[in-house]
Amino acid sequence: PDEITASLEAAEAAGTASILAPYIQKLPVIAGEVLIALAPIAVIFLVFQRASSAVSRAMLRKIMFGILFTFVGLVLFLLGVNAGFMKVGSIIGHKLALMDSKTYVILIGFFLGMVTVIAEPAVYVLTHQVEDVTSGYVKRRLVMVTLALGVALAVALSVVRILIPEVQLWHYLLPGYIISLIMTFLVPDLFVGIAFDSGGVASGPMTATFILAFTQGVAEAMPGADVLIDGFGVIAMVAMTPLIALQILGLIFKSRSRKGGVKDNG
Repeated sequence: PDEITASLEAAEAAGTASILAPYIQKLPVIAGEVLIALAPIAVIFLVFQRASSAVSRAMLRKIMFGILFTFVGLVLFLLGVNAGFMKVGSIIGHKLALMDSKTYVILIGFFLGMVTVIAEPAVYVLTHQVEDVTSGYVKRRLVMVTLALGVALAVALSVVRILIPEVQLWHYLLPGYIISLIMTFLVPDLFVGIAFDSGGVASGPMTATFILAFTQGVAEAMPGADVLIDGFGVIAMVAMTPLIALQILGLIFKSRSRKGGVKDNG
């Protein structure tokens, strides 16, 4: 019994070590990258604070704690993404693409695109800022839902492009950007700015890791697909579709405001 217990404990320790090994290996690299990204911002702020004393000591403490928490949070987030999270997307995409019915991979790609963008930290910040700046005129939840549907459509169309070799990336991007540029002349300037900012934040770390890995997994499983060609391009799609989706929302707001104006004048 003692030998069995010892062997089980050794196996458990070896399993734990194998799980933690990639995280320990990547920790110094990721911590260094995050430090390089945050250090200039912190240094510029401290120089500015030293020269002008723009904020009080209490506020300075809060800001420094915020920078520290941001550093720790980004390190943990990127560590989890790079050491394990990306593989999840690749495995899911590969297994779904091997199924007989390809409809499932398109539908699940749509669903994953919708929920992934909701988890984007930058999207959360942007939608709150939009609601605050517009004093509640543009609701955070409405922007979030519109953005999620746009990104979901982008992922689904990217999967279709992988499944159908004749469909090229420019078949989506060229008409998509032409439509979005034409719409800038038709919608309020507020929504044009929101749309273009949303396109940037939607293609953030969650999309660039999980969704990109998902489409690469699908491309690996398809005999006629090339991972190097078909596995990429989803980030460009995710950056484009919010431009159209949010500007459509702007047209809806514009139409409603006109109807409201007619009623008030009448």
